Amino acid sequence: MKIQLLTYPDMTLLDLVGPLQVWSLMPEVEIELVWKSTDPVPTDCGLPVVPTHAFADASESTDLLFTGGGVDGTTRAMADPEVIEFMQSRGESAGWVTSVCTGALILGVAGLLKGYRATTHWMALDALPNFGAEPVKERWVVDRNRATGGGVTAGIDFGLALAAEIAGEEVAKTIQLGLEYAPQPPFDSGTPDKASPERVAAVAKLFQGG
Repeated sequence: MKIQLLTYPDMTLLDLVGPLQVWSLMPEVEIELVWKSTDPVPTDCGLPVVPTHAFADASESTDLLFTGGGVDGTTRAMADPEVIEFMQSRGESAGWVTSVCTGALILGVAGLLKGYRATTHWMALDALPNFGAEPVKERWVVDRNRATGGGVTAGIDFGLALAAEIAGEEVAKTIQLGLEYAPQPPFDSGTPDKASPERVAAVAKLFQGG
């Protein structure tokens, strides 16, 4: 199974690495990290990622197309004709078209979410109807061959859910055990519904550059 993951400057690293770690453990997968060149790509936490393929030499078709999100980097990617053209060219025939976090907005600009239910980071959920998508407030959403995950850490849940769709539930459960994925966060403050209004406002201000 061929998997192509868009790897662009200032994307959120965990958006990429969460599902990538899961999918790399599925049987018989071939992974391509794609960007305009194979030069190291900076991420929003400072750790660079080295693409394995440039757009020009990436496989012309893929079984699974993925993009993560970010903040400023995602905004630039949404406005980049080369990025959108690449996503459209692969997304039209991909078996699965997927994203985590605000990567859904890149899919939206490429016209790949029109008529589909989808999710994204809670701060961007209201933007999905602009692209003809139906926003769903869930950790992950699978609608036909579109699969989208919520913000950042949802990528692991999303990755396991999609692994179950592709390789079967037993494989996904085995991967989950291998990763010892049994989250026990020290605080119950991971969604706007559970956090205080003041904290929600502070996080929104932080991500909006305030």
